[in-house]
Amino acid sequence: MAWLTNFALAALASAALAGAAAAQVTYNRGNDADPETLDPQKTSTVYEANIIRDLYEGLVIHDAAAKVVPGVAEKHELSDDGRVYRFTIRSDAKWSNGDAFKASDFVFSFRRIMDPQTGAKYANILYPILNAEKINKGQAGAKLEDLGVKAVDERTLEITLERPTPYFLELLTHQTGTPVHPASVQKHGANFIKPENLVTNGAYVLKEWVPNSHIRLEKNPHFHAAASVKIDIVRYEPTKDLAAAARRFMAGELHSTSDIPADQTKFLKEKLGDQVKISPYLGTWYFAVNTGKKPFDDVRVRQALSMAIDREFVADEIWQGTMLPAYSFVPPGIGNYAEPATADYKELSPIDREEKAKALLKEAGFGPSKPLKLEIRYNTTDNNKSTVVAIANQWKAIGVETSFINTDAKTHFAYLRDGGDFDVARAGWIGDYSDPQNFLFLVQSDNPGFNYAKYKNLDYDGLMRKAAEEKDLQKRAGILLEAERIFMRDLPYIPILFYSNKNLVSAKLEGWVPNLRGANATRFLSLKP
Repeated sequence: MAWLTNFALAALASAALAGAAAAQVTYNRGNDADPETLDPQKTSTVYEANIIRDLYEGLVIHDAAAKVVPGVAEKHELSDDGRVYRFTIRSDAKWSNGDAFKASDFVFSFRRIMDPQTGAKYANILYPILNAEKINKGQAGAKLEDLGVKAVDERTLEITLERPTPYFLELLTHQTGTPVHPASVQKHGANFIKPENLVTNGAYVLKEWVPNSHIRLEKNPHFHAAASVKIDIVRYEPTKDLAAAARRFMAGELHSTSDIPADQTKFLKEKLGDQVKISPYLGTWYFAVNTGKKPFDDVRVRQALSMAIDREFVADEIWQGTMLPAYSFVPPGIGNYAEPATADYKELSPIDREEKAKALLKEAGFGPSKPLKLEIRYNTTDNNKSTVVAIANQWKAIGVETSFINTDAKTHFAYLRDGGDFDVARAGWIGDYSDPQNFLFLVQSDNPGFNYAKYKNLDYDGLMRKAAEEKDLQKRAGILLEAERIFMRDLPYIPILFYSNKNLVSAKLEGWVPNLRGANATRFLSLKP
């Protein structure tokens, strides 16, 4: 009898444990691609940012509506001259291993990203910090200890800037502004991002990373706001095959996707209704042209290629109205700016553009007996493939012969960032902060990590430096506009489309707020049974 009682108790305990496990809420989240890295100081892509937003917390963060709100710092103060920020770290802030979070952890992290030995390709986003650029570029006499970041005490961090920077707080919401756990980096080196080693300070911790399959995150019990986090497990799955991702969504296997197949937009809206969410997004879809390589060093060739693209057709027919034609590089509606610099051929008819493009190619030495031949390199998605094929057909009308090479996103962007050879390459840029500088800085000659076009223009560089020194926002906007006019004349990047957020979001997933930044951290979401 006692044996039966013990057995029954054990069975009940087992059932209770199983019930608890079953009660865990799992969010299956589609993501554009596999991350190249989860080291926040080495990342640069949106699909990495989505995951890092769940793993780490910066001094400030984007809330559910993408407004800048306190993060691991509960408050901040700004000096009268606009150069010194003083942040107060939350008293209950901890790392995922239980270590207390200290202001000095940010000192370590900011120094690490600026250390040239780290090789952070996006370190220049933090150049507004005092001495950051000198240190990162290895200038003589510049030492890490001179970086304008110091811990006044365990809970007080002070950041001094080179000059007042109106977008600095929003800049800190970017993944490069998130901290790393000093002891883990020092102990494990590059392997600190492995699941068994990674210590984070955000709402979730990394449990599994299976390339081309999934990344599994679990709720971090040491997170200061853990009680408000409703989802226990996040399973990120790469969804480069957008049509397959849409089918999986409709089958209930994914609760959200980061993109939709443009050619199925009408069908999906009819089938899924409000679960299809399309909203404005601060970004530009473009072609990078290798200006360091003949014949693409000839501005007439680049101008001809740009003129011959029927952006309205691409936006309306290929993207089914989910993207907008782009005749400037800086998106409309951006902060601290007026109207962007628009291509002078915008108002020409398609026929007139085509004739002008042919004439430019003829001047550059190309024609029926000597056609311009080029290769488009792009990252593999259905939408990208359809777009580059459509543009190649449009170029055919002006005598251009096009071939293609495609790879997964991780390989594609690593190749471009590392200076790989190409003719024309598909790329896109999503604003890290709402300011034109965040788009125009991409082709500064001292920005090798993102200046895929290898563009060098001293006048352009000079204007960008002048804008950085200008404190008056209206005058600064005028200087940046002058720089964008040079950009649109020289076309190192050919703007083609302005982005939209294009998501499938399950009716069971609550708290998803479409926003200009595309920032939807899992900590603000919940799943209905």
